[in-house]
Amino acid sequence: MTGSKKSVEKCPTCGAPAADPAPPGGRSPRPFCSSRCADVDLGRWFGGQYAIPAVDAADDTIVDALLIATQNRDEDQLD
Repeated sequence: MTGSKKSVEKCPTCGAPAADPAPPGGRSPRPFCSSRCADVDLGRWFGGQYAIPAVDAADDTIVDALLIATQNRDEDQLD
């Protein structure tokens, strides 16, 4: 039988091994290594560092460009 390696979960903030799971009824900073790293991550969220870029819904330039390209393609096929 081959030896199996246990994968070690790493702290997403600093890369150190994550804290052990909490015992029943206990608390753990998991998936972080410490409450400090959890607080750093929370601060990044509050600071907007994890924001997802958005496209302005009122910006129709993409739709307009696709319509023109489709019309040009259709005209080319008729020729």
